[in-house]
Amino acid sequence: MNKQFTYPFTAIVGQEQMKLALILNIINPAISGVLIRGEKGTAKSTAVRALADILPEIEVISGIPFNLSPDEEPDTIRECFTVSGHEMPAPEALPVSRHKVQVVELPVGATEDRVVGTLDLEHALKAGEKRIEPGLLAAAHRGILYVDEVNLLDDHVVDVLLDSAAMGVNTIEREGVSFSHPARFTLVGTMNPEEGELRPQLLDRFGLCVHVGGITDPQERVTVMERRFAFEEEPERFCTSWAEESRKLAERIVQARERYGSVTVSRDILLGIAKSCLEVGVDGHRGDIIIMKTAKTIAAWEGRQSVGSDDVDRAVALALPHRIRRQPLQDMVTDVGSMLGAKCTN
Repeated sequence: MNKQFTYPFTAIVGQEQMKLALILNIINPAISGVLIRGEKGTAKSTAVRALADILPEIEVISGIPFNLSPDEEPDTIRECFTVSGHEMPAPEALPVSRHKVQVVELPVGATEDRVVGTLDLEHALKAGEKRIEPGLLAAAHRGILYVDEVNLLDDHVVDVLLDSAAMGVNTIEREGVSFSHPARFTLVGTMNPEEGELRPQLLDRFGLCVHVGGITDPQERVTVMERRFAFEEEPERFCTSWAEESRKLAERIVQARERYGSVTVSRDILLGIAKSCLEVGVDGHRGDIIIMKTAKTIAAWEGRQSVGSDDVDRAVALALPHRIRRQPLQDMVTDVGSMLGAKCTN
């Protein structure tokens, strides 16, 4: 069987905001995902699969379908073994394997049971034991959940996805039985606004939002064609030529993850974020918190130990456009970053 090659993330031309938003969510899943709005054929799905392909392999407990790390809480591991119909081995005998970070794709017609998981009623009735049939959220744990055309999903299913993305936990409740398992994943949703919008309440729940369109520079469009042709003609050679760039990117992501916890944010920066969110009419507190997390992640990505006004400006451009309600986005987005930066430096 021929080996399947993935188009390299570092070979994607343009779409810098989309690539940055994806990288930031990989570094810090607590940002709560990214919504990519735009037309077809703008490398959205290519970027998601390509980024997952270069990430370091992860250790996973074998034999149960929850993608658990050996470092999870022992009680969590034990319960996941139990609901899978297995007895938990001794900690030193846990079966552990390594594999690539998974990209789990959620189909438009997915039901809540398919997403969340369900109780195996037949086994419960016959054996009197709790047995769980895990859903897509279990498969996506520690990976990427990719939802194409998220605006066409049932609103309730979208709600479930966003709740799990924010809390890092999925709960299955059926027939008086409740079971929770870790569900920490990077949520990536894509949509074409011409096919319908998300409700504002759901739109606000995505941490970041970017708009992508076709590249307008003729030279860059030629580069897109040249690289795609080279990849399709000799995929192995093409991927090898980008391997070093991919390795450097993966290494930088790992370093940013390690650095994130030590990045500091001054109270002046936080005050500037809060005042500016109020002035542009952002409801609630989610926007403030996401800007703070995103700015911290950008600082970690850039190798800094503290958040500066430039980090906040870039975070605003990703976290606020889909949250502003009181005047047209096109008139405001350009000004928000400079406003926030000015306040943070005063």
